[in-house]
Amino acid sequence: MYDPLLLPELREMLLENDARAMREFCEVFHAGVIAETLDALSNEEVWRVLSQSPLQRQVEIFEYFNLARQVELVTCLDKPHLSALLEVMAPDDRVDLIKNMDQAQVELLMPLIAQAERSDIRKLLSYPEHSAGSIMTTEYASLREDMTVLDALGQLRSQAPNRETIYYLYVLDDARHLHGFVSLRKLILARPETLVTEMMDRDVISVRVDEDQEVVAKKMARYDFIAMPVVDDQGRLVGIITHDDVLDVLQQEATEDVHRMGGVEPLQDAYLSTPFVTLAWKRGIWLVLLLVAGLGTAELLERFDETTKRFAWLVRFLPLVLASGGNAGSQSATLVIRALALGDMGRHVQYRILRREVATGMALGAVMASLAFCFALIDIPMLNASILAGAVALVVMLGTVNGTLLPMALRSLGMDPAIMSNPLIASLSDMLGVMIYYNLALFAVGNTL
Repeated sequence: MYDPLLLPELREMLLENDARAMREFCEVFHAGVIAETLDALSNEEVWRVLSQSPLQRQVEIFEYFNLARQVELVTCLDKPHLSALLEVMAPDDRVDLIKNMDQAQVELLMPLIAQAERSDIRKLLSYPEHSAGSIMTTEYASLREDMTVLDALGQLRSQAPNRETIYYLYVLDDARHLHGFVSLRKLILARPETLVTEMMDRDVISVRVDEDQEVVAKKMARYDFIAMPVVDDQGRLVGIITHDDVLDVLQQEATEDVHRMGGVEPLQDAYLSTPFVTLAWKRGIWLVLLLVAGLGTAELLERFDETTKRFAWLVRFLPLVLASGGNAGSQSATLVIRALALGDMGRHVQYRILRREVATGMALGAVMASLAFCFALIDIPMLNASILAGAVALVVMLGTVNGTLLPMALRSLGMDPAIMSNPLIASLSDMLGVMIYYNLALFAVGNTL
């Protein structure tokens, strides 16, 4: 846990140029705590501290900085130091950093990186963005079927220092086809003379290298895996995806959904790291769209101008009607979008959701209509109060259906249902509410539109 007292002490170390104290600071505390403390320093000061520790420890701490800060930090390094740093980094973290670095700098840097790591970088960079291949690591532990447990433990001992996780050991043939896996727990508890082929699990749940990262995250969450093997179209193991990468994916996808549901185009970086112009642009796109929807509502109101002059009380209760429909639609949209995000839904499940929302809309509409009728009776005649109550009931029910069907329609078209944001649902419900409210009032007094 971050200790606010560490930063003043660290600044004093830098002021006194106390190399021994800075080295101890890098060794004693958890890498995450160190990175959080160093994040308040300038890039040059960060490297003054990190340079007092071995390269492996520098990498452990460096990987805890957010990606935007990592990109800033590497601009201060000379090429030999940076190439050495990249060679030691985890393959998936290394590729994420390289994707965000200046490409001219990357091209100059690549020849300085060892051949094995350079080939691995180019391979991971070739996979599509947001695919399983783009977030996997190639550092996994593997065994052969004909090994004994004793031999397997010996091989694992030699592989472990360079592997991201060793909880699952994947059983491969000479062509790297995935035949099964053994958990570390099962390997430790087995007799030394037992063959790997006798104890391995052959029913391997894996993902294709080109599968979407969100699908991978859901599959790992469903089976509670610590790591998931990634295979190519020929069933060869090409890497693994670990639980920490899945947490990042889930956080990223959830953040995108929240942004879209709030009427903001998703940000690529953290809020404070996003340039002002970019932030204004991403918000402005949706505001313009909502402005157009608002103009549609204003146009509808102008068409009913004569009705408003005849029945002035309609304007008084118009905000109540529009708010009821917009809020009901936003609630339905939120629930349905989240349900769609948590799992694949066939038509049967979507139909059940629609039936449930229609029933809920009718119940809520009836309750809200009754309350609106009682409140309106205080100031307006019973006929007018009945018109208001009927409008509220219809607007709430149709707003609920609207908030349910539109995200489902987008999902069926292969689009992100979160695009149907709450502000947009509310704006569409406003237009629907104006039409229902005024037409119901005209119908009630024996007129037609």
